[in-house]
Amino acid sequence: MSKKPEWLKGIIPAIVTPFTEENRINEEVYRELIRYLLPNVDGIVTCGTTGEFVYLSNEEKINLLRITIDEVKDKVPVIFGTACPSTKETLELTYQAKELGATAALVAAPYFIKPSFNELYDHFERLNEVGLPLILYNIPQCTGVHFKWWTAEGIAKLKNVVGIKDTSGDIPFMEALFEKIKDEVAILVGHDEVVVAAIAAGADGAILSSANVIPDIWQEIYHAAKNKDLDKAQSLQAKIQKMVRIIARSGATQAVKEALHMMGFNLGNSRPPIIKGGVFRREDYEEVRSQLEELGKIPRKDVIFDLGNGKKIVSKYPAVPETPDVVNDFTIRTGEAFSGPPLTEVAHTDLIMGLREGPVDEAIEKALKRPDSKSKPRIISNRPKIMLVPTVTIRTSKQESQVFQDAAQGIIAAVNDSIKMGVLPEQILDDIVIVVNVFVHPGASIRQRIKINNYKTMRAAIRKAIESRPALDEIIKEKEACRHPFRYAP
Repeated sequence: MSKKPEWLKGIIPAIVTPFTEENRINEEVYRELIRYLLPNVDGIVTCGTTGEFVYLSNEEKINLLRITIDEVKDKVPVIFGTACPSTKETLELTYQAKELGATAALVAAPYFIKPSFNELYDHFERLNEVGLPLILYNIPQCTGVHFKWWTAEGIAKLKNVVGIKDTSGDIPFMEALFEKIKDEVAILVGHDEVVVAAIAAGADGAILSSANVIPDIWQEIYHAAKNKDLDKAQSLQAKIQKMVRIIARSGATQAVKEALHMMGFNLGNSRPPIIKGGVFRREDYEEVRSQLEELGKIPRKDVIFDLGNGKKIVSKYPAVPETPDVVNDFTIRTGEAFSGPPLTEVAHTDLIMGLREGPVDEAIEKALKRPDSKSKPRIISNRPKIMLVPTVTIRTSKQESQVFQDAAQGIIAAVNDSIKMGVLPEQILDDIVIVVNVFVHPGASIRQRIKINNYKTMRAAIRKAIESRPALDEIIKEKEACRHPFRYAP
């Protein structure tokens, strides 16, 4: 007999929990985020993994549920995460969820002390007695417990179990669920990287961390896949895959908050031990920003480029909250960025930008007069004028080709995209010069990756030079995460 509810389908964000500077729940911003999401979602999950439920007290969780129910006003289902390490705590929270009017409880396996499959079944059998619809939550990468299909099949027979969310990314496991229980309960994918595959195979919907950021795009993907337009669904997922991969593989919480911050939401940071610049690395931040710019998700504002020679240009700039209203003093502007993997194809770029006939241009002319060698700096573009300087002494023709062809191609592509996005206005190209110091590992071999990583670092370094980032405030906030990438992440 089917227990699959009509309301358990579509795109459902596992909503983040905003915090103030004092690490308290920011109710005002939380409500603002819900209002942003409601037009494009089919439900709301509060106190899930992305909501940092493990860092919340039960009192805070209940408060979030109350706020969510009040703000949603029955427009969509409200699903409440009630997972706890013990059956006793989970029962208490699930009973409270029922009393307050939650539509359903999302329940992961008890974590830390891992139960056997029999103990897992007994746990859900107890929860079934509460009388609230239950959604099983399979997330073995966090709980250490993988619902095997036979366990999921058995638990799904319980009267109040109406669905299962699978975040494992294990497609064979999900296929087994389709075989065994698809007609009985709703099956939802929770791994952002495999949504199209799961929906095409028969999943009823998706509960996603990245749906906080791009719920409208996920709706397009969902409906395309459900309507068997797989070419459209796959094309749309390919456009966002880089961003959702970064979000999923960095634990989601800080990544989602910083992505939304770029879009204008002041959500604060994750609670410790997660720190700004930690598992969600600075190079990841720049990658997510680039993708959000390309998707048109970062608002544009008029930024004045004052070159100091009487020339002022206004650009429609994709602006994050840290972007200045006026960019001036082009005597010397600097930017720096790092990108990898793999280790031998990592890219590190130091950039100096200045005015033609200014100090930077004078330095370029002096460098070009050095004796000829494989390592001699070279002009790789005339508009804007760009000089490439290798970090590592070039000793072989292979190294020379990797630096002045592969890396240079990535750099020029980044400049062209920066022009297209309004980060480098077309009107200033004849007025500026750029020196770019490029690191290519002597052991590098994958030419395409050299090009791609140098593209990433150059695009980020240009933004940082224009915006004078990182600002002092950013550095202070990220001081705990300031470390050399080779030392801590070889």
